[in-house]
Amino acid sequence: MKKLSQHEVEAFLFREAELLDSWSLEEWAGLFTEDCAYLIPTTDIPPDASPRTHLFYVADNHHRLTQRAKRLLKKTAYSESPHSRMRRTISNIRVTGEHDGEYAVSCNFAAARTKYGQTIQYFGRIQYRLRPEEDRLRIREKRVILDHDGLTPHGRITAPL
Repeated sequence: MKKLSQHEVEAFLFREAELLDSWSLEEWAGLFTEDCAYLIPTTDIPPDASPRTHLFYVADNHHRLTQRAKRLLKKTAYSESPHSRMRRTISNIRVTGEHDGEYAVSCNFAAARTKYGQTIQYFGRIQYRLRPEEDRLRIREKRVILDHDGLTPHGRITAPL
């Protein structure tokens, strides 16, 4: 297996951000492996906590992730119909390790969500486990670690980060 270049990792993460910002959620869900985890821990637990022992805002496996993507695209998803405008920026992308054919990658992010004249900012760090599969990169795990004290005044996370 060839070693991933920094450029390949950055291009993959930039593409993921583009899919999310354009609400191409089913294509975004296709970036994940069948045995994936998409995690957003609450802001009051350790960043490496397990969803088996702690409450998470989001703790999706592949089935829940793909269902979330489909549900958010329906008009009956009232919190996101019409869709919010989203724009995210990622920076400080680093490959931090490799183990058993998977790459540990981290980056910082800032995301703005605007709808009905209200703009909400999310920011923090994302930890990925990326796996090369069939000449393409896939997400084995995505853990979004918010740097907020809590979600107030946000109150919720409706669009994928």
